[in-house]
Amino acid sequence: MGCSFSGLNAIYGAVNGGGDVWIRDNRFRIVRQLGEGGAAFVFLVKEVVAEPSAAGLARKKSINPSHLSDDGIYAMKKVLIQSEEQLELVRQEISVSSLFSHPNLLPLLDHEIIAVKGVQEGSKSHEAYLLFPVHLDGTLLDNCKAMQAKKEFFPTVTVLEIFRQLCAGLQHMHNFDPPYAHNDVKPGNVLITHRKGQPPTAILMDFGSARPARRKISSHSEALQWQQWAAEHCSAPFRAPELWDCGSNANIDERTDIWSLGCTLYAIMYGASPFEYALVESEGSLQETVMNSQIKWLPGPDPPYPEALNQFVVWMLQPQPTIRPHINDIVIHVNKLISKFVN
Repeated sequence: MGCSFSGLNAIYGAVNGGGDVWIRDNRFRIVRQLGEGGAAFVFLVKEVVAEPSAAGLARKKSINPSHLSDDGIYAMKKVLIQSEEQLELVRQEISVSSLFSHPNLLPLLDHEIIAVKGVQEGSKSHEAYLLFPVHLDGTLLDNCKAMQAKKEFFPTVTVLEIFRQLCAGLQHMHNFDPPYAHNDVKPGNVLITHRKGQPPTAILMDFGSARPARRKISSHSEALQWQQWAAEHCSAPFRAPELWDCGSNANIDERTDIWSLGCTLYAIMYGASPFEYALVESEGSLQETVMNSQIKWLPGPDPPYPEALNQFVVWMLQPQPTIRPHINDIVIHVNKLISKFVN
């Protein structure tokens, strides 16, 4: 992993809405900010090629040509790093992102970590720059909110097509050797690209919480550490019961993601997690609602979604992880439903 000062001018560019960033040997101009969250900022950038004949990113043999932009436009994530722990987390995200190659998983095209002067005298911090293909139609969460505002719903076939793509990306991770869990599957981590006359493309992103899926918990202290990690890395309304309350003799596996998938399918249909209501209602708690799988069915389209779709959600939201299906079972079932409901 290259660490240099080649991207220092990005500090000023990011603040002033312009400027150039060097990621290894390639130069990018900041066009505008797309979003931010925590210590991370996402920018729209355009590759700056010195001469028309220069290859730029295209000369990197490690990049799939299908991920290269014809107009040189990309998304760049900038992460402000203030501690060694944060630095290690970013390095893990880069390492995990580099493991996978699948059309429904967002590829990391390039990256750079640079050392910068810290806030305190004599201290050092770091900044990471991660380069990705750009998807300007927003996340699944953005699209669900827009549809809610218009009181609209995805058609059944569109729901299933989006979900099938999400499952395909996750299947690649779960069938990896060793299996990996994403650990934060939710609408906010699914990028959507609309296509005329076709279902939207769905791409799972953000591998900052992804880890080898299978873990043996052998003590009370290990269980508490695991619950604390999950509380920091897994979004609460989509977090599996075994991540809320882990036994001192437990086997955790990739089916934590299956729970999150069930919540996400519900959100594609109805616009929110099936347990999100517990955050606004005074009775009970989110943890209690999740542990008991107390699904609240929100109003849907007219005519309503097929009962088979609601039962698909219920199948994934089994509080006992050993009863929950695996991703290969989910893929088989979603394909059957698509065959049934496609005209």
